[in-house]
Amino acid sequence: MKRIMCVALLSAAFLTAGNRLFAQVQQTGSENMLSPKFGIKGGLNLTNLYVKDVSDENMKVGWNAGFFAKLPVTRGFSIQPELLYTSKGAKETYNNFIEGKGEYRFNLNYIELPLLAVFNVAKNFNIHAGPYASYLVNANIKDLKDDGTIHNIADLKAENFNRFDWGVAAGFGIDISNFTVGARYNYGFREIGKSGSLSGALTKDSKNSAISLYIGLGF
Repeated sequence: MKRIMCVALLSAAFLTAGNRLFAQVQQTGSENMLSPKFGIKGGLNLTNLYVKDVSDENMKVGWNAGFFAKLPVTRGFSIQPELLYTSKGAKETYNNFIEGKGEYRFNLNYIELPLLAVFNVAKNFNIHAGPYASYLVNANIKDLKDDGTIHNIADLKAENFNRFDWGVAAGFGIDISNFTVGARYNYGFREIGKSGSLSGALTKDSKNSAISLYIGLGF
């Protein structure tokens, strides 16, 4: 329900902004004409896996890094493709008689391609949204015992999960000269675990969920 409300609010923001888009400028204050930008970016991920409800206590810290292009279409509107290496997953605590106390940590690393529509709703401030597709390049599941020991679960590797993921992303950015900072939420549509397998049983048909904070430099 919280995700549906977030999507609805973002949609309302886009519709409200629509009447003002063409009065805004795509370039920053120091630029005199529309021009494409290419750059590098990186930052922090706060990720989780969700089915119906998500508990904040399962959130895992990861990172993202890669390249972006900002291609102006008209004043106030750009298309922004990106190519990122991004770390997702979650952690899950357990406490039972057989295993004792500890934490499973799911580390899922993707090559991700977002394709975003970027709208300038004020000078140097934008909102953006669009689809993404990603490919799981590697995965490791760690069992962190309460006594400090760490074990890899060897039966779970990248090939044991669904390699492809897709979903939608939406957020905002602030452009200051050639620098950009922003935040984005990614909402996955595909289960990460394979149905009928150990990965599907452990993740309970969960999907990816991520908040990304980033900083970038364009040229």
